[in-house]
Amino acid sequence: MPENRHTTNGARRHENCREARQENGDEARHDPTAPTRTQFLTPGAAIDAHRHDEHQIVYAGRGVLTVTTEAGSWVAPADRALWIPAGTVHAHQAHGELRLHLLGLPATVNPLGLDTPTVLAVAPLLRELIVAYTAAPAVDTPERRRLRAVLLDQLRASPQQPLHLPAPTDPLLSALCELLRADPADGRTLAELGRAVGAGARTLSRRFHHDLGMTFPQWRTQLRLHHALVLLAEGAPVTAVAHACGWSSASAFIEVFRRTFGHTPGSAAGRQPVLSRSRRPPPPGPPAAAR
Repeated sequence: MPENRHTTNGARRHENCREARQENGDEARHDPTAPTRTQFLTPGAAIDAHRHDEHQIVYAGRGVLTVTTEAGSWVAPADRALWIPAGTVHAHQAHGELRLHLLGLPATVNPLGLDTPTVLAVAPLLRELIVAYTAAPAVDTPERRRLRAVLLDQLRASPQQPLHLPAPTDPLLSALCELLRADPADGRTLAELGRAVGAGARTLSRRFHHDLGMTFPQWRTQLRLHHALVLLAEGAPVTAVAHACGWSSASAFIEVFRRTFGHTPGSAAGRQPVLSRSRRPPPPGPPAAAR
């Protein structure tokens, strides 16, 4: 079965963040101040695991960004941002030409009261505020303070996004999920995959509900959509993405993508939505399951 470099790299970054946090927080680079700036990354570029003493908002104005923490990873494109709480070990991976907007906030400033990484919707006004604030020189002027105040107001009104791809803790599920991460187009049934990992379909189905809070078809659909966003960001044609991610036709892929994200994959290069992968997410409003 072919190895998928995107999902393999994501799993490795997730493990590195987890180990750095468990063994010794200083093993991840410690940058006390979360920077506020605009940064450009080339396709495939990465920023290794690190942490700040301040909160940070991460937003990709162009391209798609994967942010990995010990709790999981998120694919963050142009209509979503990620809130990273102070002290969270995290790493970045660029997909496509990436224009990255980083906004640091003191640990005492938490407009949403969030203490876990969270995906936020970015409306047009909030987008322009983030772009303007991270592009301007970091000089404390009355104009900049007013811009920051409006930005924080918009953040408070920004809806949180529950779309996620949970990462299993159960060893059997971990083995099964790694098979599918290596090849999202793998069309084997749960029973067939169960034979490969040594468990029955009924047992695995129960464990998906218990460990991940969703059914196996829902999880597989999320995995395929997660992978599709990355491929689209890297310029792959919609038809090629559909087949690489396990859909029988481009039209079937387009329909699931549109129902889930509200727009077609053909328009996704500049504004794909986000999928997050977390261990114990809040109950989702699941997308249509893969058949």
